[in-house]
Amino acid sequence: MTAGAAMETWVLVLSLWGAVSGQNITAPIGKPLVLKCKGAPRKPPQQLEWKLNTGRTEAWKVLSPQGGSWESVAHVLPNGSLLLPTIDIQDEGTFRCQATSRSGKDIKTNYQVQVYQTPKKPKIVDSASKLTVGVPNKVMEEERSKHNPENGPSVGTCVSEGGYPEGTLSWHLDGKPLIPDGKGVSVKEEASRYPETGLFRLQSELLVMPDQGGLHVNFSCSFNPGLPRRRAQHSAPIWLSIGEPVEKIQLAVDPEGGAVVPGGTVTLTCESSVQPTPEIHWIKDGMLLSLPPSPVLLLSEVGPEDQGIYSCVVTHPTHGPQESHPVTISFIETGEGRPTADSVEGSGLGTLPLVLGILGGLTTAALLIGIIMWQRKRRQGEERKSPENQEEEERAELNQSQEPETTESSAGGP
Repeated sequence: MTAGAAMETWVLVLSLWGAVSGQNITAPIGKPLVLKCKGAPRKPPQQLEWKLNTGRTEAWKVLSPQGGSWESVAHVLPNGSLLLPTIDIQDEGTFRCQATSRSGKDIKTNYQVQVYQTPKKPKIVDSASKLTVGVPNKVMEEERSKHNPENGPSVGTCVSEGGYPEGTLSWHLDGKPLIPDGKGVSVKEEASRYPETGLFRLQSELLVMPDQGGLHVNFSCSFNPGLPRRRAQHSAPIWLSIGEPVEKIQLAVDPEGGAVVPGGTVTLTCESSVQPTPEIHWIKDGMLLSLPPSPVLLLSEVGPEDQGIYSCVVTHPTHGPQESHPVTISFIETGEGRPTADSVEGSGLGTLPLVLGILGGLTTAALLIGIIMWQRKRRQGEERKSPENQEEEERAELNQSQEPETTESSAGGP
């Protein structure tokens, strides 16, 4: 078929079925919208019909030129156009006009109407104050990152409110798109709608794990409406510094203190806050042990060769090795030098009798000392009295000797 013949065929079809034109319309919520009926005479008499299929109808609804109950929602103007005084989310759908021109030609016009509402400018809330290499950080509330221990804290949360349709949120690092990979970069998104208006509220929480320190970077987010000729909206950026990790290596030993009986078991556990989990090696008396990397070192049936000073070393690809504080593994002495745990418990049980025995001994000693002191004082008293008794005896003897002399002198008188 030649090009001329094909053109004649299409002219015939259009003349039989009428012309059909379609158009996609995006209209702001709350504003009026006028849809023209192509081919309709601008003044009566007019042969036209408007019908629509939107969120307000269950099927096609034919509008009467005279208005009626739909007058406040949509009505036909004198020139044949359709006026929607205040368009809303429920007015999304298809509008169709069929008109007959003055020449008797039927013309159909289709409109696909989609409404939109520009949201508020997105903003980043609960932003972190600092990021750390190898540690999950949040550009959202770093201190609160007690939130989801698996992914760790986030950089912050981007919030967009009052938009329609839903749209999407995206993140940028130093002005470049930041693509989530589920490893070093991940995003937690949430969308909800306000029941009164049907508008959307979006939030996107960004979680990152930096692999290089000493940098000062900025994060920003944007709202993308997903509609033609509608521009994205961008938040104000936030600036964060990336620091090297602070050493947080803990070495725990069981039993506590590292003292164990010969033949016992000791468990050493090395814990590090660095993510992802680094390699952990073990050192004894300053020498690296030839063991596979492991956060746990188990010493079973401990012998003399197992005694010594132990520590763990954490290695990470992005920074140098870090060593824990040392712990000492030693035997519990069972002789007189150091009591065992059982002997300590036994001595604790015999404490009361021991104390009572000591008090009884002290009491007896005090009584003996008192008796000795009393006897000494008694002897001293007797020694003081003995000279006085001798003088009295001498006086008595003297008196006795004088009495006979007196008797004799009285008997020899005249």
